[in-house]
Amino acid sequence: MCGIIGYIGERQVLPVLLEGLRRLEYRGYDSAGVVFLEDRKINVIKVKGRVFDLEEKIFSNVPQKPEAPGLGHTRWATHGEPSDENAHPHLDCKGNLAIVHNGIIENYYELKKELLKKGHKFKSATDTEVIVHLIEDYVNAGLELKSAFFSALKRLKGAYAIALISNENPEFIIVARNQSPIVIGIGEKENFMASDIPALLPFTKDVLFLNDGEVGILYKDKVEIFDLEGKEIKRNPVVISWDLASAEKGGFAHFMLKEIYDQPEAVKHTLLGKIDLDRQEIDFSKEGLNKKFFKNIEKIFIVACGTSYHAGLVAKYIIERNLKIPVEVDLASEFRYRAPIINSKTLFIAVSQSGETADTLAGLRLAKQFGAKILSICNVLGSTIARESDVVLYTQAGPEISVASTKAFVTQVLIFILLSFYLKRLFYNENESKEKIEALIKLPHILEKFTEEVHSRVKKLAEKWHHIGNCLYLGRDILYPIALEGALKLKEISYIHAEGYAAGEMKHGPIALIEENFPTVILSAKETGVIYEKTLSNAEEVKSRRGPIIAFISENSEEFKKITEDFVEIPLTFYELLPIFYVIPLQLFAYEMAVLRGCDVDKPRNLAKSVTVE
Repeated sequence: MCGIIGYIGERQVLPVLLEGLRRLEYRGYDSAGVVFLEDRKINVIKVKGRVFDLEEKIFSNVPQKPEAPGLGHTRWATHGEPSDENAHPHLDCKGNLAIVHNGIIENYYELKKELLKKGHKFKSATDTEVIVHLIEDYVNAGLELKSAFFSALKRLKGAYAIALISNENPEFIIVARNQSPIVIGIGEKENFMASDIPALLPFTKDVLFLNDGEVGILYKDKVEIFDLEGKEIKRNPVVISWDLASAEKGGFAHFMLKEIYDQPEAVKHTLLGKIDLDRQEIDFSKEGLNKKFFKNIEKIFIVACGTSYHAGLVAKYIIERNLKIPVEVDLASEFRYRAPIINSKTLFIAVSQSGETADTLAGLRLAKQFGAKILSICNVLGSTIARESDVVLYTQAGPEISVASTKAFVTQVLIFILLSFYLKRLFYNENESKEKIEALIKLPHILEKFTEEVHSRVKKLAEKWHHIGNCLYLGRDILYPIALEGALKLKEISYIHAEGYAAGEMKHGPIALIEENFPTVILSAKETGVIYEKTLSNAEEVKSRRGPIIAFISENSEEFKKITEDFVEIPLTFYELLPIFYVIPLQLFAYEMAVLRGCDVDKPRNLAKSVTVE
């Protein structure tokens, strides 16, 4: 997500901040800014665009006496579109406090209303600006800055990494963490802070990691750490041995692997603000989704490309099962050139990670011409598809660097799950079971543990099968789209020809390919009921023709274990979550196959991350 760098010491502050921001560019961003002191006054320079654009703006009007402390920030928009005004840092009313922030403040709207009533003036549409005004409000009430900072933190709900400087207290930087990382770099009579290790490596390798619910105060010659009650915590620095390339990938060999392991965090961010914990229900009312928006809707079109199309196919099973509304899923490149039957009673859902996919955008514009209501699911705030939609739901997956999409898919599926549960309550007054809501709340933790546990098993399978030239993926019901996605991942990064098929269609052609050196990947879940037995029959047909089977199956699926030694067990879960649990080992399988074949995992040949042309 966003990138943060902070410095206090005797060096020239701007070179430190700019170098730190350059080291954070790999995270993805839409705007950048810095704040520093000049003659004891706060000076903010920020711009929509790249760090290069920020440098040009700085050096076109060189500050006379820039001094530490200073903060730098690269922004990935979540509240408020990319613009100079919404870029960080943000100031309080008096211009004495400057803040940068990474994360999402769930209760910012309520806090903003409260602060507006007290006379605070806001200059941006961000949730971040609320924090600095809230701190100012406590200062106005008579608290000294540190106490005001602690008091404000106790009012915030959500995820945050925060850094604050003050021209009235230039002797320190104060930082706080909750569910968003902060690393403190230790130097000689100087100290640093950042959202990620790469920003610190040019200056120091001695670091302290803040934990959730902790506050750090950085002086030139010391660092103090406290819990939210003000109790001091003693912690010794650790030495980072990574080089820069490794640090950008978080110690992983490739961005794709990092992003697979990032999926629990992406899920957590996507869930933020969507579950009312007191009522144990899903809530999208803040996003503008209400009964009026869905009034008279008789049919849903979901239009997307590539991996996003597979997320749409998953959604068809979930929405039709829960809402009893017909859903049609189209490839955008096909949809835009046929004659779809669309009218004002149609809901058109565009799904795009980048929000700029050319075919999906064209399909959206076509649907608009026929009077359809437009809902989009995107990962990039302020993108073209988001701007041209009536309502947009953001996945909050953060930037994906690897061309092969992983966490965008998982968060798109999650949004569809949440949306179906919300609409079920809205129209049928039916709440999901307490067990399902609790499973969603625990999902990030469970996925984190599952990813680590399943990886070693998948790696062994890849070591056995990476030599193959062809492969068939079979799935039924809600796992059919996952078979398609698994095959796509394998072919795009390992260059192995793979086909995804509905298992029931195997007899209508693909069975002719089955032989000893042609493996079939079969996905089967007991949670699908009678479908499980039918998929088992398909597996028996493959086995009877001496075809090797690689099975991804529910725990305790003893029938499958009798016909293949190559299996991966998936923990039991509820129906709607099956795609998320099954796709993760398939992502890891494709990744390990590609690595063993010596492929360029992050940049497969002939592919682009965002397809903005036909």
